[in-house]
Amino acid sequence: MGEGRRANQKTKKSKKGLIISVVVILLIIAVAGIILVMQIMPKKEAEPTANEQPEEEVVEPKVQIVDVNSKTRPYAVMINNNHSAWPQCGLQDAYLVYEIIAEGGITRMMALYKDVYPTKVGSVRSARHYFIDYAEENDAIFLHWGGSPQAYSRLNQGIDDLDGIALEGSVFFRDRTLNRDYEHTGFVDLEKVKEYATNKGYTRDTNKDLLLNYSAEEIDLSTNETAQVADELTLKYSYYHTTSYEYDAENKVYKRSMSGKANVDLETGEQYTAKNIIVYKVRNYTLNDGENKGRQELENIGSGNGYYITDGYAIPITWEKTSHSGQTVYKYQSGEEITVNDGNTFIQICPTDTNIEITQNTVETEVEQ
Repeated sequence: MGEGRRANQKTKKSKKGLIISVVVILLIIAVAGIILVMQIMPKKEAEPTANEQPEEEVVEPKVQIVDVNSKTRPYAVMINNNHSAWPQCGLQDAYLVYEIIAEGGITRMMALYKDVYPTKVGSVRSARHYFIDYAEENDAIFLHWGGSPQAYSRLNQGIDDLDGIALEGSVFFRDRTLNRDYEHTGFVDLEKVKEYATNKGYTRDTNKDLLLNYSAEEIDLSTNETAQVADELTLKYSYYHTTSYEYDAENKVYKRSMSGKANVDLETGEQYTAKNIIVYKVRNYTLNDGENKGRQELENIGSGNGYYITDGYAIPITWEKTSHSGQTVYKYQSGEEITVNDGNTFIQICPTDTNIEITQNTVETEVEQ
């Protein structure tokens, strides 16, 4: 009897020990689980007290004139600048515009559009071969209405282009309501061009960076020791044509005029403005091509000096272009590449005999801040 009682007590102790062991193990597992869950779960940010304000998210300023991360190829449109073809249409939507001398003392312009597709741009004019250099340096699809023999020779070397002669009535069209010569009535619809270029296989990603460096924050040239006040800019391209700008200090842009007339838009009637102006001289001369039409050659491979103008000031810069398709590089006198203000840019490439007049207004005007 005594031995049986001792056996029962021993069995009870064993069971009790087993239960305790199981409980301990379960407690260990539970604690480990809690620790693991706490490590996995995201930590809750401390709530601000009544006297504390939550930190505001810092938003970096973003360039507006173009999407600097976009790989979309630009469209480069040859723009008529015969005085009989004024006013032009759609130039304010261009992020970049070149103006260069052509035959007869007339200039032509080439307007570039990136991720913006106005439905009426022009009037569109025929191509000249040296404008193709500037389409290539931007990796742009080149739009024109006809062209010189020299231009067609370049285009036949594999340039992606659309010609109004072949595409009139589709992406190019005539505005017959205008009271001007027939040759000055051609325009292009960039919305339709976008669709057509896609079907043609022209819309690969661009393989070039933007020509210019843009700053989302305003650049103040007045602090540069080489800066001069630039309230007005006058460029006499020829006996026939002069381009000029007048600074609008309130809106921080330059109002554009040509040969004494405000350069206005055909549709809106508003005067064109520029945020940035780059101006320099390049030698041109008349081609001896046997046709006696006065077509020009441009010695634009090389380097030289010029000016960058924005927000009422001008500073001297240098330019260099090493090949027809290579990008022109603009630098401060220090040797560093220039950065331009967020906004559209007109690049004025002038004959070597052009007098670049940068002047300050004699009458001081107060500008509301």
